[in-house]
Amino acid sequence: MRGVANRGLLPEDALRLGLAASRTFGGRIVVGRDTRRSGEMLSRALAAGVASGGAGVVDLGVLPTPGVAALTPCLGATAAAVVSASHNPYPDNGIKFFSGKGRKLAPETEREVEGLLEHEATRPTGSGVGSIEVLDDAVRMYAEHMLERLRPPAEGLKILIDCANGAAYEVAPLVFERLGVNFTLKGVEPTGTNINDGCGSTHIGKLDASGHDVAFAFDGDADRVLAVDEKGDVVDGDRIIAILARDLKERGMLEGGVVVTVMSNLGFFKAMESMGIPYEVTDVGDRHVAEAMGRLGASIGGEQSGHVILSEHVTTGDGVVTALALLDVMVRSGKPLSELAAAMEKYPQTLINVSVDEPGAAKAVAASEAVVLAVSKAEKSLGEEGRVLLRPSGTEPVVRVMVEHADETVCREVCEEISRVVAGTGEE
Repeated sequence: MRGVANRGLLPEDALRLGLAASRTFGGRIVVGRDTRRSGEMLSRALAAGVASGGAGVVDLGVLPTPGVAALTPCLGATAAAVVSASHNPYPDNGIKFFSGKGRKLAPETEREVEGLLEHEATRPTGSGVGSIEVLDDAVRMYAEHMLERLRPPAEGLKILIDCANGAAYEVAPLVFERLGVNFTLKGVEPTGTNINDGCGSTHIGKLDASGHDVAFAFDGDADRVLAVDEKGDVVDGDRIIAILARDLKERGMLEGGVVVTVMSNLGFFKAMESMGIPYEVTDVGDRHVAEAMGRLGASIGGEQSGHVILSEHVTTGDGVVTALALLDVMVRSGKPLSELAAAMEKYPQTLINVSVDEPGAAKAVAASEAVVLAVSKAEKSLGEEGRVLLRPSGTEPVVRVMVEHADETVCREVCEEISRVVAGTGEE
């Protein structure tokens, strides 16, 4: 569930969802949230629904989404729920679930929960009503959980941390304090209305890393991280994955290759090929990445946005763990981040969103004869030094046209030409 809190996503919806989850999972369900104002309202309604269905609730309070997933099996819970809209503006909110193992739910389990949303059943009374327990120590537990897995000897490094006024505002400083690094904080004063507001990974261009060895910027629920190197250049998810994948391969610890989405930069694929690292490409979305990683037994996967999954340490994307892994490579290699980021050359990329009449028309326009012909012609002209990606949106009346090429001018011109054909077809 997602939407504008108190309009598209009501407390009543959260209560019904909690009740359905209680009937599906039973036992104890962990609940966490980010810092947006509506989070407490919705998480309490969700917890009330869970308890009304007879299951117990462990309320973790404000904690990153990956922290909720990580603590779920530690607490012996049957499932977990996170109230967060991730990188979205503060009026939005959402509710997502994890299994008792801290992984995304299987589609059939999601359908089971959805099927119970409108189904009325007898509710327990007396001692059958579930209890709600508040866990005050969740931040410390999550910090220790991470440091037990990754604790790079990074003493002396100067690090800037931007927590986006979001869910990492307590746990990230605690983790870096225990590492013994010199760190500066930004985005650690949440008001309930300033999450992702001009800060964090969605505003990485505003982060000034001057005087630091590296800067890390998380998003609102801290399942993503982007970095800025000591020269002030942004190191996105593709580059982070390339750095970590190369390090794993050099240490003989890379299993199952790398999994990324179709949105990864062409330079990433070129880099993997030059390093002899196999990769699989999925559709956009961390769910698709996680599913492919599980099937392949892959060590690492993720998205350009900075959502990175390191299967040795986590079950879902974790911004703080990814930052620790990147620090670990920096310390062991003795190289600055700018040098490590040269693992891949980022190709120029042009993206144009072409409007069509209605959402349902996007797919038909993208598959039309004229558009298919234009894309085929462009691909031949670009050769191996470029690529075209056409993605009809499933939620908006747009067709996304993306072109990458070593030459920025060629990239832009080809993208504009295809977009003209798409626009012309969409008006017919």
